[in-house]
Amino acid sequence: MKPPRLRPGDVVGLFASATRMTEAWIASAMTSVQALGLQPRLAPNVRAVHGHYAGTVAQRVDDLHALWADPEVRALWSIRGGAGTAQLLPHLDYAAMRRDPKALLGFSDVTALHLALLRHARLVSFHTLAGSSTFSPYSVQALRAVLMAPRGGELRLERSPEHGQREATEPAYRTRTVRAGRAEGPLVGGNLSVLSALVGTPYGAQSDGALLFLEDVGELPYRIDRMLMQLELAGLTRGAAGVIGGVFRDCEHPPGQPGMALAQAIDARFGAAGVPAVYGLSFGHVRDQFTLPIGVRARLDTEARTLTLLEPAVD
Repeated sequence: MKPPRLRPGDVVGLFASATRMTEAWIASAMTSVQALGLQPRLAPNVRAVHGHYAGTVAQRVDDLHALWADPEVRALWSIRGGAGTAQLLPHLDYAAMRRDPKALLGFSDVTALHLALLRHARLVSFHTLAGSSTFSPYSVQALRAVLMAPRGGELRLERSPEHGQREATEPAYRTRTVRAGRAEGPLVGGNLSVLSALVGTPYGAQSDGALLFLEDVGELPYRIDRMLMQLELAGLTRGAAGVIGGVFRDCEHPPGQPGMALAQAIDARFGAAGVPAVYGLSFGHVRDQFTLPIGVRARLDTEARTLTLLEPAVD
């Protein structure tokens, strides 16, 4: 089920499902939403604190339910990720969310919400910038094209020109086709650490026939290898129609320290999937991001290193 498109003046609820907030993050998210011509509305408990988290589980669940039940709120946007979103998953009213579909936006730890909404509400949601992220013209254009001004037919998502310039000196931004080919299927994925942690739970990704997209930040290559191996053993990569890596920023060994290179880990595990696979596309913990609608059919072309959405993501 697809949510309605966002229109100028729509109210967007800002929530915190994971790490406790700072005033700077809240202010940044409100400013960014307003810059898009939308009206921000803070969840009631967004400033709550419970240890590391943005309030107790009950407070964070209540915030999501309150924003979803508010008839003026047309979308929900995560202010920031962090850790702790998975704690909410058993307590959410997925039936109510399906009855009144709204766009949910965010990435990183919010991967847990995306996967749960797809699996239990069959609802399209959007892997995109967090509300407090640094927005770039590229990211804003990508978000508007998917959520606010969708066109009929196909929408081709092309790599950020800035990432193309940075790849000469920064390995994280280099693209590489691991296995050539074209593949089609619904988009499923998100942050690798979160996705691997949900394997074997009622909220884990279901990737059979899907385009599985993955990204992470600040994980050493052996950890990336271990998490990808977990997906492989669980059948998530082998069952996918294609595998897509984003920018794995800050995931190389520090200079002078021994260990495998990130490319070695990704080449081995992506290659073992036996399906078209590429990495280095423009999504992840970076300024320039695709907006990826989870559950919407897309086409991967490893030669062109592009993703093409085959249908609008919103009604």
